[in-house]
Amino acid sequence: GIISLISLAVLSYERYSTMTRTTEADTTNYRKTWTGIILSWTYSLAWTVPPLFGWSSYGPEGPGITCSVNWHSKDANNASYIVCLFIFCLVIPFGIIVYSYGKLLCAVRQVSSIHKGSGRSREQRILAMVVVMVVCFLLCWLPYAAVALIATFGKPGLITPAASIIPAILAKSSTVYNPIIYVFLNKQVSEIL
Repeated sequence: GIISLISLAVLSYERYSTMTRTTEADTTNYRKTWTGIILSWTYSLAWTVPPLFGWSSYGPEGPGITCSVNWHSKDANNASYIVCLFIFCLVIPFGIIVYSYGKLLCAVRQVSSIHKGSGRSREQRILAMVVVMVVCFLLCWLPYAAVALIATFGKPGLITPAASIIPAILAKSSTVYNPIIYVFLNKQVSEIL
């Protein structure tokens, strides 16, 4: 789950920097790509390893089908880890996504004001893509984060195993949605299809 969140943030930043670059992209240089992949996995690993060394713990999630962070423990050790996960693995990646797509949209609007005709429809397509991606990100991860925070800080038993199934499935399926959104809302790709 964390790698998908971080990957979405890295991809949004990469998409922003690629689209706003004034020079032609070098398709033979994969250094930035590998750097993004390595940073994503390293950051994710840094946030998934601590429970193995005593900062919180892993245990069955929801109805006991999957394994996740132990949301139900009420001690300070566990609560601090949950809060840090919420900030560093949801809020910060979401901030990067909003920043990147917001700056990309501003850049497209500047270009559109110069080229009035086709620029306007391109701006609208990119705006639609940005809005759909951000909404999907929130729809996938906010329920999961809310369940985790309620289970950690709410009354014991408030979140039943059955109530945690749908947020967990949404969160774990989030990586599927961005490529689909990008394919259907990107004119160059949809023209090929």
